[in-house]
Amino acid sequence: MMLGLNFLTSLPTQIKQYLIITGNYWAFTLTDGALRMLVVLYFHDLGYDPLSIAMLFVFYEIFGVITNLVGGWLGAKLGLNKTMNIGLGLQIIALAMLTLDATWLTVIYVMAAQALSGIAKDLNKMSAKSAIKLLVPEDAQGKLYKWVAILTGSKNALKGVGFFLGGLLLTLFEFRGAVLILMSLLVVVWLFSLVTLKQDLGKAKYKPKFKDILSKSKAINVLSAARLFLFGARDVWFVVALPVYLAVTFNWDHWWVGGFMACWVIGYGIVQSIAPSITSRVAITNRGADTNRGATRSEDRKANTPAKLAFFWASLLAILPAFIALALHFDFYIQTSLIVGLLIFGAVFAINSSLHSYLIVSFANKDAVSLDVGFYYMANAMGRLIGTVLSGWVYQNYGLEACLWISCGFVILAALLSRGLEEKQF
Repeated sequence: MMLGLNFLTSLPTQIKQYLIITGNYWAFTLTDGALRMLVVLYFHDLGYDPLSIAMLFVFYEIFGVITNLVGGWLGAKLGLNKTMNIGLGLQIIALAMLTLDATWLTVIYVMAAQALSGIAKDLNKMSAKSAIKLLVPEDAQGKLYKWVAILTGSKNALKGVGFFLGGLLLTLFEFRGAVLILMSLLVVVWLFSLVTLKQDLGKAKYKPKFKDILSKSKAINVLSAARLFLFGARDVWFVVALPVYLAVTFNWDHWWVGGFMACWVIGYGIVQSIAPSITSRVAITNRGADTNRGATRSEDRKANTPAKLAFFWASLLAILPAFIALALHFDFYIQTSLIVGLLIFGAVFAINSSLHSYLIVSFANKDAVSLDVGFYYMANAMGRLIGTVLSGWVYQNYGLEACLWISCGFVILAALLSRGLEEKQF
């Protein structure tokens, strides 16, 4: 810890505060991913059906919706340092609640613990995503895109490590021991944050009113609606249906399920990190040959607008769950089709997510940026909530194939909404 303090002391204040927030975000993400996998696998072992497992996360997502609205206002009013530390503290309490004897871990009780965890997670996400807006000049949109992509991608790679860690800890230490280890790790991070995170980064120059939590920007409203359907499309088959399907149909144990989900999310995070270079190359590929060099460069700038790219990549994403669903329906190499299809879906989804994450930071008002970012991630949490509930209910009643068709429909809606975004050059 002393080495970390010495290193941070030598940095400019604003950069130092941002690095601490980012580090907190990474540590929180690691424990949050591990806890998600622990809960799914542990309660599946206890005999809970998919819908009941999905219900364990309902409060997590509901309170994520509320937190992003209120948290954005709090971040602008109090500063992102305070919202970050509050989030870390709440996650420690949520983990402590799950260390009780198994007889206490009823559905309602675990839902309450997950509610605290949902509040904590979205306070952390809002703080980290808002902070990056303050470090990049308004005229450096390409740099902003790259920084957002790196932050988002590294976070999701760590979330994948968390999935793997959750399956491993459950195998080695059982549920209670695994939760205690995660809680101890986060306590160390929280104490470090309390000592070092002192500046009011992101605090608005004016006093925001509570009514300001509802965005009045058309671009942010449209983008938020697209984000809702985009993440609903992922979670409708990924959160509950997929891990249970892998365990039941393929007879995979905790280690295999946790490891595979971890590898998927890690790869997803890596693709997110390099999304700017991927989208740039696709735009070059699509522009066509042109002997007039000046005209080609002009066309490149038009082709590279993130709104057009968002529509293109969402349209491409919509095809993938449909192909996987058809493979399941016709019993076409089910295991290979599902695994390969999932990997491709993850890569294309990562590019969509990275583009959206850049767009919200770009469109957000620099003063009180957390208000706009909070509103956007409220829609993100709403999409996850809808997807989580549907993941359990649809899978239990109609199977994984139906989840995939719903996913396809949601992505199509996200693509159509993306067409309504205003054009903005990188």
